[in-house]
Amino acid sequence: MIRVPEIKFSLDEVFCDDSVRKKILKKTKLQPEQLVSYEIIRESIDARKEIIFSYIVDIETTKEKVLLKNGFKLAPEPFVALDETIRERIAENIDISKIRPIVVGFGPAGIFASLELALAGLKPIVLEMGEPVEDRMNSVDRFWKTGELNPNSNVQFGEGGAGTFSDGKLTTRIKDPRIEWVLKWLVKSGAPNEIKYRNKPHIGTDLLMNVVKNLRNEIISLGGEIFFNHKVSQVTLIEDHLVLMKCENGVEFISNNVVFAIGHSARDLFEELKRNNIAMEQKPFAMGVRIEHPQELINAAQWGRYHNHSSLGAAEYKLTHSTSQPRSVYSFCMCPGGKVVASASEDGHLVVNGMSYHSRDLANANSALLVNIVTNDFEDSNDVLSGVKLQRKLERNAFLLGGNNYNAPYETVGSFLDRSHYDVKSVENYYNGLNINYNKLMSEYQASYTPGLTESKLTECIPDFMVEALKEALIAFEKKIPGFSDPRIVMTAVESRSSSPVRIIRNDNYESLSHHGIYPCGEGAGYAGGITSSAVDGLKVAEAIIKKVYSL
Repeated sequence: MIRVPEIKFSLDEVFCDDSVRKKILKKTKLQPEQLVSYEIIRESIDARKEIIFSYIVDIETTKEKVLLKNGFKLAPEPFVALDETIRERIAENIDISKIRPIVVGFGPAGIFASLELALAGLKPIVLEMGEPVEDRMNSVDRFWKTGELNPNSNVQFGEGGAGTFSDGKLTTRIKDPRIEWVLKWLVKSGAPNEIKYRNKPHIGTDLLMNVVKNLRNEIISLGGEIFFNHKVSQVTLIEDHLVLMKCENGVEFISNNVVFAIGHSARDLFEELKRNNIAMEQKPFAMGVRIEHPQELINAAQWGRYHNHSSLGAAEYKLTHSTSQPRSVYSFCMCPGGKVVASASEDGHLVVNGMSYHSRDLANANSALLVNIVTNDFEDSNDVLSGVKLQRKLERNAFLLGGNNYNAPYETVGSFLDRSHYDVKSVENYYNGLNINYNKLMSEYQASYTPGLTESKLTECIPDFMVEALKEALIAFEKKIPGFSDPRIVMTAVESRSSSPVRIIRNDNYESLSHHGIYPCGEGAGYAGGITSSAVDGLKVAEAIIKKVYSL
């Protein structure tokens, strides 16, 4: 395959198979019959002047040597998963029936660890405290409508993990060839093909549910077993290498290879691992609030005069600010055309998050505004779970402030900043110049959180250092997106589950530093952030177990 960069399209050009082929032929000077096939590898958008879509494309051609001579490069070799390199070893039918690998948790890390283990013939056993995604959706919907929380199956827990009820965002900062494998399996399981090349790919909560179900069925077809509603309540370490796990329903499982892909909210298991003296450490994380704007405002601010163009979807933003404290404040899990949702997993505690469907066509854009939390902020420097205690404290504050019924406490930016003057006229003029009636847009704006909202003072929910950092950042962000800090904009609290407050320490072989046979994995263990990096970490851990079992 030959890599062809900079296949460019303007906004008004038709993007289709025929037009892509024509541009490839023009770029490479090939004849139509010499282009066998092509695959789009990456899309980027240049919005500095005219908006241009630019694509990197790999092509199969009968004139490969000619193109190489003319300065084109070979495409990198595709990633080959470990299971594909040991097909003959799998055929040997190594007896793994006595002690099969166990995966605790069935979020992105657990799913992709289980998938690779199954593909390698190891028939993993999966223990998931929550429900399969079909039943989980019913539990979540009931919570959003009535406030009736299922603590074992909710936005945080259940098949697919917390990412199932966000946006299915696949953006990641890691550079790892395994990403290609993860995306391939997502597409094979029903995700749109475009996720393989979009600059900021997403699946959407609505589509992701079916993708997760198909991945589950693939694992089962390969001999894996998945036990839903099996919450691991007790972990017993036997000798130096065996792990016995007892579930709340009394069922026990034992293995010498246990993957803990438990997610960032698995507080009961954190406690159990701590009780067993498994090596863990405090980890910095972040908390804050969720802010909502009319999506039309964000589109206009980001796309300018092109904001109504049919080729452009709902716009995103990424904002960062270093405060004078110093603290970092940044947007996180930005959900275009989405809504703010109740995301608690414990009775009497309130958590907010954002989500979008694949179409991203709802009225509001929302994003977390997070303030970094360092271990010096924890009340007890000696307790490895002190970060969890801080999370719980703020979540309890939010629950009480909202009215003890999962209504979220909210405050307008105007009230939060407590400033008497806002230059709304200049903001109106800016958007009027883009043919947007700003006053009408803001008069129709409504916050989206369900079950409901309670007007509050967020200073009664979050600590002073977070308040001051957010105030400074809101003023700074107004300079980047006009109207961002309009006094009418709503912020809800508390966004507390952006990442894990602990790290389960592991060695270079991905095993627990203190106990053989335990493999901490994914976001909850402190080694990933988001769907893609968690899935990649799951694959890495599976590779380590495969090498161990097959003596590679």
